[in-house]
Amino acid sequence: MAEDSGLERTEPASPQRLEKAREEGDVPRSRELSTCAVLLAAGGVLYAQGDAFVDSLSKSLIKGVSLDRNAAFDMTFLLSRSVETIQDVMLAFMPFAVLLLIAAAGSPLLIGGWLFSVKALEPKFSRLDPMAGMGNIISSRAGVELVKAILKTILIGSIAWVVVMSQKDAIFGLVHESIPQASSHLGHLLGLCFLFVVSGLVIIAAIDAPYQMWAYAEKLKMTHQELVQESKEANGNPQIKAKIRAQQREMARRRMMSEIPTADVVVTNPTHYSVALRYADGIAGAPRVVAKGSDAVAARIREIAQEHQVPILEAPPLARALFKHTELGDEIPEVLYAAVAEILAYVFQLKTYKKVGGHFPVKPENITVPAGLDPLNMQEGHM
Repeated sequence: MAEDSGLERTEPASPQRLEKAREEGDVPRSRELSTCAVLLAAGGVLYAQGDAFVDSLSKSLIKGVSLDRNAAFDMTFLLSRSVETIQDVMLAFMPFAVLLLIAAAGSPLLIGGWLFSVKALEPKFSRLDPMAGMGNIISSRAGVELVKAILKTILIGSIAWVVVMSQKDAIFGLVHESIPQASSHLGHLLGLCFLFVVSGLVIIAAIDAPYQMWAYAEKLKMTHQELVQESKEANGNPQIKAKIRAQQREMARRRMMSEIPTADVVVTNPTHYSVALRYADGIAGAPRVVAKGSDAVAARIREIAQEHQVPILEAPPLARALFKHTELGDEIPEVLYAAVAEILAYVFQLKTYKKVGGHFPVKPENITVPAGLDPLNMQEGHM
């Protein structure tokens, strides 16, 4: 059952999959919505300017056939008159054509948006597979398109019948009107009928557009395994990344441990924290933290320090403050200069005693740090 659930496409498409589909020219499209937008624009123009179009065509026709006998045999004149007629017709229909062009270009913005993909133009010989073609013909999508075409035919046909029957008296009455009046009236009737018929497409588009978006989302759904694999490819295998991070931490720890023998002193808590400090005498800059750790790491720092005879000094507040407020390689904070200076002064006196003898230095006791730097005091203050 677990394997079956991993193979079911139940997960929404990831942003990467959606972007890949878009690059391949695969976006949700509704032909019904685009057709509806173009035809509504055409119907609106016909309704508003239908009489003007008919009038322009009538004038162009009258102008084209109004010739005297001499002009009828003049080929140059006939050619010039034909060009003028064509220009008149083109100018009359220019607003109509421009509006249709805008509607056709803008309709993709309603769903899917504009898209130009070179990959969509690449030849795919798999489309020539007859078995795949038969599969597309008998697929559920083809069945939906067939049902949609039948319902669209019934709906548009019914609307057309109702509109034509409601306007039959006006249509039959055209024979009693003068030619100019009938032409203008006919253009108005054509636009009105066209608008009513096309308005039926609004219902179809309102159903088809959401369906196409749903079908597109269903088509791009992914299995859980695909999501996991995509995440691995995009972000790397989590297990491998965890191993790399662990190796990096181990390498950093080894480098840190190798720096302990060069330290001047190790300040301890005495058990929970250990911080190794190094001060390069004669070189500008404050003492730096070369190693730090807590619990087991702190114990290991103390072991290495003992092996290499690095002085270890117990100063709990200072050790806690250094551990909390510094990182490896950092100089100590300025507010801790006085406390660290007290420690280093003891260390250097101890080195001098070991070399030349004399009085054994007094180990500093009760080293304090400024208020607010000791994590222990901060916790007690909150409590």
